[in-house]
Amino acid sequence: MFKPIPIYLVLFIISCFVLSCKNSNQPNEETTREKSDAGQTYHWTEADGKKYLKELEQSIVTPEDWRKRAKEIRSHILGASHLEPLPDKCPLNPIFGEIRKFDGYKVQNVAFESLPGVYVTGSIYSPLTVPEKPAGILSPHGHWPNREDYGRYRADVQNRCASMARMGAVVFSYDMVGYGQLAEFGWVHESPETMKLQIWNSIRSVDFLLSIGVDPKRIASTGASGGGTQTFHLAAVDSRVKVSVPVVMVSYRHFGGCVCELGMDIQKDGKFEYNNAEIAACLAPNPLLLVSVGTDATVSTPKVEFPFQQYIYNVFGKSGMVENAHFPDEDHGYEASKRAAVYPFLAKHLGLDVSAVFNKDGTLNEEGIIIEDIEALYTFNEKHPFPEEGIKSNKDVVWDWKSE
Repeated sequence: MFKPIPIYLVLFIISCFVLSCKNSNQPNEETTREKSDAGQTYHWTEADGKKYLKELEQSIVTPEDWRKRAKEIRSHILGASHLEPLPDKCPLNPIFGEIRKFDGYKVQNVAFESLPGVYVTGSIYSPLTVPEKPAGILSPHGHWPNREDYGRYRADVQNRCASMARMGAVVFSYDMVGYGQLAEFGWVHESPETMKLQIWNSIRSVDFLLSIGVDPKRIASTGASGGGTQTFHLAAVDSRVKVSVPVVMVSYRHFGGCVCELGMDIQKDGKFEYNNAEIAACLAPNPLLLVSVGTDATVSTPKVEFPFQQYIYNVFGKSGMVENAHFPDEDHGYEASKRAAVYPFLAKHLGLDVSAVFNKDGTLNEEGIIIEDIEALYTFNEKHPFPEEGIKSNKDVVWDWKSE
């Protein structure tokens, strides 16, 4: 015999159906947000972003106004990433590999400790004859994860590091958290404190450059995509960086797409909010070059982000210290055309020899640069084994190491 369905069960089924229909009509915020031609999610609308920058300009009248704002941004970045106060600095304890000499430059792999047992791995590119107190340049890389086109091992990274060494600089190209040889040991990039450690590793990379004798008055950073983010994050929080060249990353609407850019909420905290155009401007009035393209989130740089930077620099009476190199038909990256725009800027502000990387007719000359295999740029091997006390996993990092 048929038994009637209890009324409570009928009501439950109806409520579930209604909720299901409601949720099915509720758009996913991530999928409905506008995206750049490169697929980057815009976190602000065009109208909101422009309105915000215009209102900000109206509040900045004197150099002191901007210094106060930049100090607030610096404090917020460090606070949101749990780096305020800054951790105690341990000895770097660098491990140097053998020197490999090439046409006009040399390369030496290195690792040092940013925290006890936490190694930053990379390669130093230097002139064959290093001058006394050379300029120092940091070269962070972006999110290129595929083995055949990977991190700091990409051809464009090796080309620019070697070229800047030919120009007379000492360049340190270093791995993101969870990239390179340490990824083979167990480190990963997608970790809750990746942003914190990445900013800290960059700060310690400045320490490392100074420890090998670079001129403290001539330190720069340049990188593309996620390397651009690292560049302007570092320049905002570490005043020792005097020249900044973030490539294809400074956008007033897009804040990044990775845990190392968005994993800790540095863009907004209650009533306090800002965007990457502001972060980049924290360097003012020191030299800043924005490199942008017409096919990603930096498409509006000539009309929005760059005029904002010019306004801030004009407050200091230093409009000539900020520039924009825009490539409307080029893609997201650090190709030869972009490097050709960056080298003269770095030469001008760091006192480098730009003639070392250009032909007499003005064309770029990167001939003779050897693109090494990934393993050739690894620090640890049989002769230089990974230290027994070395940490092989993100979860084993100890920040308050002095109290351990």
